[in-house]
Amino acid sequence: MIGQAHTRGTPEADAQSTARAIARPAGRSIGIQAVAERAGVSIATVSRVLNGIKSKANEETEARVRLAADELGYRPAHAGRALRLRQTKLVALLIPDISNAFYAAIAGSIESSLRARDHTMILCNTNEDPRLQDFYLEEMQAYHVRGIALLGAVDSPGLAAALADKLPIAFVNRKPPCGGGVFVGIDNHAAGRAVASHFLSRGYRDCAVIHGPLHSSASRERFEGFLSALREAGAAPAGPNIVSGGLSLEGGYAAARLLLKAERHPRAIFCANDLVAYGLFRRCRELGLAVPRDIAVMGFDDNPLNDWVAPWLSTVHIPYDAFGIAVTEALVRIWDGAGEPEAAEPLPFSLRLRGSAE
Repeated sequence: MIGQAHTRGTPEADAQSTARAIARPAGRSIGIQAVAERAGVSIATVSRVLNGIKSKANEETEARVRLAADELGYRPAHAGRALRLRQTKLVALLIPDISNAFYAAIAGSIESSLRARDHTMILCNTNEDPRLQDFYLEEMQAYHVRGIALLGAVDSPGLAAALADKLPIAFVNRKPPCGGGVFVGIDNHAAGRAVASHFLSRGYRDCAVIHGPLHSSASRERFEGFLSALREAGAAPAGPNIVSGGLSLEGGYAAARLLLKAERHPRAIFCANDLVAYGLFRRCRELGLAVPRDIAVMGFDDNPLNDWVAPWLSTVHIPYDAFGIAVTEALVRIWDGAGEPEAAEPLPFSLRLRGSAE
């Protein structure tokens, strides 16, 4: 698990809670009866207040119970409640590549937002493997998680079964591959069109694209949006200028070897993500091609590493900091509503024009 659920969330409160924990004698367990005695209420009232169960207690009583629990350093045992209600305050995040800084930034945003709502996040790395994704889906249901945020979903039997069972799932960055669920992300088709429009505005008509895996709705839609805008302008890229490069540095480098092996090279290249653009840039330097003088390069995602390793890279900025609230709100709508939730509004994107494709 990453993150610890709490109800306060301010640095001052966290510091006070930590200080109380340090001050308590080792091995001493604070029970619910001690909280009830401190607050001057019954054990049942303490249980209802701390477990979020509606009761006849007024706001003053609830505040007194929470203060007593906080002063004593008491934390309710969630296991018993989970067994009774078959529900916890755990939310699982399934992520396709834990080493990708963009995905990690989204994960951090989601964890922070869930923690603010007194939920704890469990992080699972699927490696884009359908079998591993299904393993985690089944395992998380055994833990009675309250919901799942699925970042980078792939089609799998277990996912179809989870949706059929009405497991609360928010699909993040990629749309549901088998229908159902609610999607949180940008309009990738529009983003791809925006890149093409920028290239055309700069007079770049000889364009190429290194696209990501087309089973991913995010990669497929940004690729299709880019191509559609170029076709409408009569500047559709030739077949050799369309190459698959995955979503990695190595994939971008390998794709660049194919694109740039001829004497004549494309004037501008759109990359599936920023990592692919890094790989392309390395190959350009090996061949003595200057960016953007010889080749303009546009990435995608605005990876948090850019400020440190690629401040020159023009890219499509996705607001990863906004994903946390959007995902949490999507799950809340599922928890509170009946049937399929309404589709969330797409998150905004913008072109970040730097040296590589100004």
